[in-house]
Amino acid sequence: MTKPVVLIAEELSPATIDALGPDFDVRNVDGTDRPALLSALADAHAVLVRSATQIDAEALAAAPSLKVVARAGVGLDNVDIKSATAAGVMVVNAPTSNIISAAELTVGHVLSLARRIPAAHSSLAQGLWKRSLFTGTELFEKTIGIIGLGRIGALIAARLQAFDMRVIAYDPYVTAARAQQLGVQLVSLDELLEQSDFVTIHMPKTPETTGMIGAEQLRRMKKTAYVINVARGGLIDEEALFDALTAGEIAGAGLDVFSTEPPAEGGPARKLLDLPNVVVTPHLGASTEEAQEKAGVSVARSVKLALEGDLVPDAVNVAGGAIDPFVRPGIALVEMLGQFFSGLADSALTSLDIEVRGELAAYDVSVYRLAALKGYFSRIVSESVSYVNAPLFAEQRGVEARLVVEAESPLYRNITILRGTLADGSTLTVAGTLAGTRMVPKVVAINGYDIEVPIEKHHLVMRYADRPGIVAIYGQKLGEAGINIAGLQVAAPDATGRALSVLTVDSPVPDEILGAMREAVGADLFRQIDIVRRLTRQRSGEGVAGAAPFVVSGMVLYGVFMA
Repeated sequence: MTKPVVLIAEELSPATIDALGPDFDVRNVDGTDRPALLSALADAHAVLVRSATQIDAEALAAAPSLKVVARAGVGLDNVDIKSATAAGVMVVNAPTSNIISAAELTVGHVLSLARRIPAAHSSLAQGLWKRSLFTGTELFEKTIGIIGLGRIGALIAARLQAFDMRVIAYDPYVTAARAQQLGVQLVSLDELLEQSDFVTIHMPKTPETTGMIGAEQLRRMKKTAYVINVARGGLIDEEALFDALTAGEIAGAGLDVFSTEPPAEGGPARKLLDLPNVVVTPHLGASTEEAQEKAGVSVARSVKLALEGDLVPDAVNVAGGAIDPFVRPGIALVEMLGQFFSGLADSALTSLDIEVRGELAAYDVSVYRLAALKGYFSRIVSESVSYVNAPLFAEQRGVEARLVVEAESPLYRNITILRGTLADGSTLTVAGTLAGTRMVPKVVAINGYDIEVPIEKHHLVMRYADRPGIVAIYGQKLGEAGINIAGLQVAAPDATGRALSVLTVDSPVPDEILGAMREAVGADLFRQIDIVRRLTRQRSGEGVAGAAPFVVSGMVLYGVFMA
């Protein structure tokens, strides 16, 4: 079997390649060489980048087999997430890989500013011994103001508390209880600026936060205060910062990031580099061996999961989030039920309820909505369908998909129900299960008919007026065609006297045989179901995904999960 192609577009740590393992065809390309990149993407299933490689709409269009873009770092400015989502390409990053490195660099800037270390070094390196010029300040009992008390902000708080600094913070999304747990006092932004001896900013760059520290905010700071930005360029208005520094409104600044990188000649950031009270570094927040290795290993693991058809916790364009091990085995079952559903529908789907009942109700099962939509659309549309773009297909076609969770489940420990309404006014319902310790996926009911059939590659479903000799009729037809029946379930007749048979066969049945069987049986419903079973190595055992459709009019599908 041909190995999936994983393209390494920038230099990554050897541990990244080791984490991928032997199951992939790993290739290398210079991501900054545009023609070479586009050519290499032609048969790539995954591409790993850092910050220099641009994965935009053009690059995505050149990669018809691409399943995942992995950024070995935090920022995603070089990846067109909107175009990737539309193409069904998962985008992952390593959001926690550099948090310790960024926090430590921030502390380094604080110390460098407090003790004037870079300027003193430069002076001494020139042969000068002017100690009086570099009198600094202690951090002891000074106030550090942290704008953005997320993971990095919390790490900085812990480290600077060891210097006996008073720590205050501004973050509208952090509760007072969380701040108290960190030993931090929450204040307004104005209060933080007015009280702090050092201000460090750790916010994401958005239209709301761009330039959030401008001339007005800088004027509120103490003349002896310093401002540090190791987060994102542009959070501080660089023109306003230059004016404040040259006018003596604040004492100094520490900058690792700039609005334009590298700072352009004649630009506002370039002017800051020449000021004696500014400490600068060339975007080194994640530039430690440990951070690079963590980022590479993290995204390598994400790539493996994505190419195995699994959901990835660090995917930025999939609304799945972290998946509990108890929930994970049911994903493939729900996807197959969605594929069954698409085949059963005689007309377009208008709404779909994914009902989860039983013990699973205590868990976050939002991923089941994605799995059901992915399964349903996999044979409905010509484009590649993934967990990423399945909700887009639903939105484009006006399909309302709703997740319903109930603890009550009288018959099964867990049951997942796909209940849909079709454009012709009919409804569909089906039922399946993961049975036993091996978690075998089974269909256990179709539109009120009770059955128990393991989901295999080839099935036949037929409904007919119940009478003796039916099994012999279709058994003879299949035998004459040399097609073996591997399994058979006949559900009891309904109130109208019609029975339902579900057969598992070893190979596809030719159309002419299907027609002869339907006529001989007198079936008002007769469908062949071809399920493409794609084994995925999930954390809780094997899963199954992919599928082909089969159609039954006016039915409802129930999906059952037996944990």
